[in-house]
Amino acid sequence: MADEDKYGCSLITKGRGLDCNRSSGGVKAVYFAVGDTTKVTQSWTGSTAGTTIDINMGGTSLYKYSLPKGTATMTDTIVGSQENGTIYYTPTIQILLNKIKALDQNEIRLLGQTQTVIFVEMNSVYNSNQHNVIVCLGPENWMTLDAGTSSSGTAWGDRNGYDLTFGGMESLPISVVADYTLTPFDNIDSGALIPIIAN
Repeated sequence: MADEDKYGCSLITKGRGLDCNRSSGGVKAVYFAVGDTTKVTQSWTGSTAGTTIDINMGGTSLYKYSLPKGTATMTDTIVGSQENGTIYYTPTIQILLNKIKALDQNEIRLLGQTQTVIFVEMNSVYNSNQHNVIVCLGPENWMTLDAGTSSSGTAWGDRNGYDLTFGGMESLPISVVADYTLTPFDNIDSGALIPIIAN
């Protein structure tokens, strides 16, 4: 859900200057949440505009996938039509996982059957505290596993593992999850501590 005025036609509120520090590209980790038990509240007004301000997990867990450096890409494509007067957004995350394993085979099968909300922990950090920036993909219509391969590679130095692409279609762009206190998501589930399963 989102605050009112999300479709304001004449509500540009700010300009944008140059940041004082450079930023880092890439993705550090992704967190999967089951779509139909996860309720995301986003703000699109005031000082918190563009922010995920609350996540109600419904008693379920986040599933963390740590990623090899320089292997994952997140994009949010704007799709607009002047002719039809419409605009929507297609978030996508592509991840690479090393080594083909039996347990991974089953988890990928389950991911293919599950609609998810995906939280992407980027390498980019906040200047104030060096916490990694986390964004939310698919809070309204969820994300699905749209394509993927498992490959042995050819040469000894080639990757043996998985290439997975998740996609979605949303009425709003991705939002930035409110900054945490000490560890990701520690202050975001209406005061509850979200269980994070990492392996």
